[in-house]
Amino acid sequence: MIVLVLLASVLIAGVTIYQYGEQSKDYHEDRLERKEEQIKENIRYTLQRTTYVPTTDNLDLIFKDEIYQIADVLNVNFNIYDLEGGLIRSSRPKSKFQNDSISMCLTPEVLNNLKNSVNSRYLEEKSAAGDKYQASYTYITDGKFKPIGILNLPYFEDNSFNDHELKEFLLRLGGVYVFMLLIAILLSYIISKYITRSLQTVSDKMNATFLTKQNKRISVGNPSEEIGKLINAYNAMIDELEISAVKLAKSEREQAWREMAKQVAHEIKNPLTPMRLTVQSFERKFDPEDPDVRSKLTEYSKTLIQQIDTMSSIAGAFSNFAEMPAQQNETLNVVKIVKLGLDIFNENYIHFIADEEEIIAKLDRTQLIRVLTNLVKNAIQAVPDVVDPRILVTVSSEGNYVKIAVADNGIGIEDEFKEKIFEPKFTTKSSGMGLGLGMVKTIVETYNGSIDLTSQPGKGTVFTVKFPRIV
Repeated sequence: MIVLVLLASVLIAGVTIYQYGEQSKDYHEDRLERKEEQIKENIRYTLQRTTYVPTTDNLDLIFKDEIYQIADVLNVNFNIYDLEGGLIRSSRPKSKFQNDSISMCLTPEVLNNLKNSVNSRYLEEKSAAGDKYQASYTYITDGKFKPIGILNLPYFEDNSFNDHELKEFLLRLGGVYVFMLLIAILLSYIISKYITRSLQTVSDKMNATFLTKQNKRISVGNPSEEIGKLINAYNAMIDELEISAVKLAKSEREQAWREMAKQVAHEIKNPLTPMRLTVQSFERKFDPEDPDVRSKLTEYSKTLIQQIDTMSSIAGAFSNFAEMPAQQNETLNVVKIVKLGLDIFNENYIHFIADEEEIIAKLDRTQLIRVLTNLVKNAIQAVPDVVDPRILVTVSSEGNYVKIAVADNGIGIEDEFKEKIFEPKFTTKSSGMGLGLGMVKTIVETYNGSIDLTSQPGKGTVFTVKFPRIV
């Protein structure tokens, strides 16, 4: 609708300008012909009344005074030339037409065109000072219609009135079409809203569809046949999705428990084996009469306590991983907290850089430090064999996020391990349970953040964490 209104306004404006131009052209042509016919009537009347023989040679004498009278009566200037194109008389005083550069002799082109014209009339069109200029040439004849001279009537087109009228008309037309355009925009908006209201409802519901939550069915009153089919298909999909989500959640829980049970069993078995060997060895070698029995008992107890501490550490690690961090809307200066978190490390190759002194975000202080320490510990473990180890921790703002980057020049991560690096129990180290980065990812995602890594084997790794900040 809007395009049609705009197109119609452009077409009508173009047609109007063209029509005004044609009307102006026809008006000036008709006016020139009338003026020319009036002059010719007066010339014929003068030739009938004169006592001179109407010949070319006598035209100068015949129109010596009459040419000025005719020009005054008709309020128009004209010129009389002989048949060879030489100027005989002009209605303008000599001083004026010399200043106006009136041609003293007609060009051969004008004479030839006049001679070869069917109606013994030639119209010349030119431009002067930005205005259109026309000049008509016709023969002056005697009583026997024999040509004795050439009448030249110069005519300047004055379009100021028409141009003014055209401008006013276009302004009025433009006002009307601006009003029509606003009406068209309003109607287009109302109609499109009416047509697409059902589609918008379906679109909103689809955008709000998630596998992890219960989704509502779509209910639209009196939908069209096509929209009704779309709504029915969506509602059927929602029903199937809910069934699949329940089955998937159950399967994932069972799988998670199986994996967790395997991991816990594996980690607990590791300290149990040395504990068993220690007890068996102590049982075989224990001698109450041995003078060093007390020191051996102490060593035996120390070994058991170390293994028990290991099992306690394993249990604590699994407990920390399973515990989801609660969102604490505590307003923190992330730069300050990260700097304080790095103070617990004594390595002199750890450097800290911040683009700003203060970047505010709502986070839990303990969880933020836990994320930082896990990433820094991983970086420290990646640089033990590097000649000149270096770890750089940076804090900066990026749009609506605060970015924390931990970069090292360590051994790097192979491409085959990058996709698994955040999975629980996955580790590339010979020790540890692989729960650190999994816990970090859980914490970051709890606060609607993101964590990414870039790494090149043999050159180093960069972990980048982003949290929403307060702008």
